[in-house]
Parts: sequence; structure tokens; C-alpha cells
Amino acid sequence: MKICRILDESISIGCNMANAVVSFAEMTVSAVAIVTDVVRDGAAVTGYGFNSNGRYSQSGILRTRLIPRLLAANNGQLLDDAGSNFDPFKCWQVMMRNEKPGGHGDRAAAVGALDMALWDAVAKIEGKPLYRLLADRFRGGVADGDVYVYAAGGYYYPQEAGVALLQDEMRRYVDMGYESVKMKVGGASLPEDLRRIEGVLAVLPKEASLAVDANGRFNLPQALDFSRAIEPYHLKWYEEPGDPLDYALLKSVAENSKTPLATGENLFSSQDARNLLRYGGLDRNTSVLQMDPALSYGLVDYLRTLEVMKESNWSHRRCIPHGGHQLALHVAAGMGLGGNESYPGVFQPFGGFADGAEIRNGRMRIPDEPGVGIELKSNLFALFKQMLS
Repeated sequence: MKICRILDESISIGCNMANAVVSFAEMTVSAVAIVTDVVRDGAAVTGYGFNSNGRYSQSGILRTRLIPRLLAANNGQLLDDAGSNFDPFKCWQVMMRNEKPGGHGDRAAAVGALDMALWDAVAKIEGKPLYRLLADRFRGGVADGDVYVYAAGGYYYPQEAGVALLQDEMRRYVDMGYESVKMKVGGASLPEDLRRIEGVLAVLPKEASLAVDANGRFNLPQALDFSRAIEPYHLKWYEEPGDPLDYALLKSVAENSKTPLATGENLFSSQDARNLLRYGGLDRNTSVLQMDPALSYGLVDYLRTLEVMKESNWSHRRCIPHGGHQLALHVAAGMGLGGNESYPGVFQPFGGFADGAEIRNGRMRIPDEPGVGIELKSNLFALFKQMLS
């Protein structure tokens, strides 16, 4: 059993929209394919993966460090003790050989892309959907039957006139079956953002909820002003009010905000997660943790993050990962998380889930296809097939 080849490609997901901090006009993602010599149903088992949107592709790190290390490793360094499958934890150690602690940035996203592909291959070799494999290995076989999902969107577009396009977008998400939606804030004046929030609330049914995301835009006075301004709206959460590593700012907002806080998508390691829980002042009963395994050294290190939470008396149900991808969806079902983000309208072909996936009352069942399920999303699988051709 061996890895035969590993392919990577930088894929553009550029689009004419922005959050409060960055434009996505030049955004890219690294897609990777790990081809093994294991044969199932007459074809070589291939694992597919990618890093989430928002951090750009990682071709240099992949090609000069991580991929060569995996290809040069011997079987004992890559396989489980029985020699019957690849061991993602051993593979992770190979990828991180000669890497200094700290520096959790683009390296974490590069490892995350390969880690996704490895878990995809491991689950396919076992003939199980990833969520079932995770539940069997780490949760005594208990898996959630369905997963809470919310629709993320509400970006700033140059052509947007008033709030009409924003309202239309949110109506579409509700029509798809979502009961929670999220929009961007912080990229306009406070009065304008409040008008945008009121516009969305005006078209949501009474059972639906709205979250807002500032993408780390505010300094402390601005963050507190915004927190006070949105109190009357009773929003689902207020996301990333300030720089994601400014735990003092976050703690001050947490002490003064009546709206639940959410953060974590821009933390890239279990060490960062530990510091967030120690110093961020978050409420373990109301706050939402959004660490994304595809951006934070993959599922291997995300499992360590879940252990950190357990040690800190945080429930895994407080985790709703960023990214809107199938890996996090499987992790949510297999590890008992609180839900998963979804991008039904943006970041294609990586955003969204399997073709024909049904959202009912804001929840989704995960298909039982072995692996992560990339093959069930036709536009995404077409991209990988082209890479392999």
C-alpha cells in the first residue's frame, strides 16, 4: 500500500464581492489529489482535498515541502500498525517534519488541504462515509443523524442598490430550507449597516435568525459601539468584532455584549484555540467557536482542539466550523458538533454540499457515500477529474 502520486492545482474562486476587510476578486484555493495503489471497484482509490476560502492557494509550501515529504516516506511512516490503511496522524507527523512550532499561517492551510485528501482516502479504503468512520473511532459509534447548517452570504457588492439584492439573497436561502442566515457588516458606516440588518430582518420569517460577521474589522471603541447598536435586534451572534488574535479586545466585547459572540475561523492550531479559551473571555454557554479543520492543520489537529475544549469544560456543541465544505459537515455529524456553515451561493465549486442535498428545517442529512463525498458534487468533482486527466 503506497501513495503513487500527489497532484495540486491553484484554482481561482475570484468574484466581485468583499467583506469588511478583503476583496475576493483575486481569491484562490489549493485543490489536491492523492492517488494510491489501493483498488476499489476497479479504480485506484484517490483522496481529494482543498483548503477553505479566504487564505489563498498554497502551491509553494505544498510543492517544496509537504508533498515531497509524503512521497519520500516509507510505509512504516504512513500506514497504521496493521498495514491495512493509511494513518492520517502518522502522515501528519511526516508533513510537519523539520517545521518549527508556531507560525500558524499558510502552512496550516497547506497541511489542511492534504489532510482532507488523506482522510477521504482512508474512509474510502474502509468503505465508510467519513462521519461514520469518525464516530466509530472516536465517539463509540454514535453519529448525529443530521446536522444544523446556516447559510452564509450577505457580502458587499459594487453593483448593490440599497438592500434589495441582499434581501433577495436571504429569501433564496430561506426558500432552500435554511432557518439561519449570516451577513457581512463593518464594510459600511454604522447607520448603513443597521439599515442592511433591518432590511434582512424584514424579509425573514419569524422562526428564522440572523447572524452578523465583522471579519475582524473594528477597533475596541468601534466594536463596542456596534455591539450596543445591534442589541435591539436580538441577533443569533456577532462574529469576529476585532482582530482574531486580540484576546483583550474580544474579552472586553464579551463582557459588554448582550449578543452572543462567535470567532475562531482565523485561528489555525490547537494552541491558538487553547489561548482563545484561556484569554478571550467567551461564554461557554452562548459563544460559538468556528475553527476550520481545512485551514488549521487538518482534522488531525482539529481533534486536538476538541480535546482542548473538553479539558476547558467546553461542549463540542459550541463548535460550528467555518468553511461551508463537506469535510466539516462530516466532522460535525461524526464528532457531535453544533453544526456547520454553508455557502449555497458563493465560492463555487467549493461552496455548498452534494448535488440535490436537502435542507429541512435548517438541518441536513449526510450522504452515506464512502469518503468525504466530493464525487457527489458534480462541479467540484469535474475539477478533480480534470486535474487527473
